Amino acid sequence: MLALKLLLVPAFLLLLSLAGRRWGPEVAGRLAGLPALTGPILFLLALEKGTAFAAAAAVVSLSAVFGAVVYIVAYSRVCARNPPALAFLVGFASWCCAALLLTSLALTPLASLIIALVALAIAPKLIPRVSAPLTLAPLPLPRRELPLRMLAGAALTLAVTSLAALIGPAWSGMLAVFPVLAIVLSVFSHRASGPAFAATLLRGMILGLYAFTSFCLVLALLLPSQGVALSFASAIMVALAVQWTLMSRLRRR
Repeated sequence: MLALKLLLVPAFLLLLSLAGRRWGPEVAGRLAGLPALTGPILFLLALEKGTAFAAAAAVVSLSAVFGAVVYIVAYSRVCARNPPALAFLVGFASWCCAALLLTSLALTPLASLIIALVALAIAPKLIPRVSAPLTLAPLPLPRRELPLRMLAGAALTLAVTSLAALIGPAWSGMLAVFPVLAIVLSVFSHRASGPAFAATLLRGMILGLYAFTSFCLVLALLLPSQGVALSFASAIMVALAVQWTLMSRLRRR
């Protein structure tokens, strides 16, 4: 189980990073919105703590889309005229406030779904279109960048699954959606290519979060009665179908 924790999430991060380097910030953002971190964490929680625990965590993870959106909007608005460090601090503080609010609520799958969809609908209107020079050509990653991304993903997975018995399903579900990918990708993109590049990536991430939302919703509904294998297989298929549908519509525009 330890080997699975240490290898599964970093492998997802490696694939997402390479895909983003090849196809640019908008595609990287869309892919980063997929449940590449949350999925494995919820899967490990289901195996170690049972389906009821994982289902409760999935309900909170669904509502935590709001927290991810809050980070994205906060970083996007601050990064236009400020350095990455300040944008990160504002984004992180905003996420913490959202997390404290969500974990204090008595959430149901329906309530969490409404919170997530309202946040996703409003977010594009709040993300500014940064007018700074923008180079959409993918840039080579520094040698240390990929190992650091993979290490961060492994550390988060170990922390959440190891502390699950102590922090309970609410904070397990919330920390499973801690914006590791958004933080790493936005800060690095901001430093390497400027605020417009980072804002483009984060705007793309909003679209990817629709697939994430469907993934968590299916788990919240199916895990209590259908078991781990069927629930996760169904959640993956639904998330991929949602992502493919949205990408297809965008290509036709």
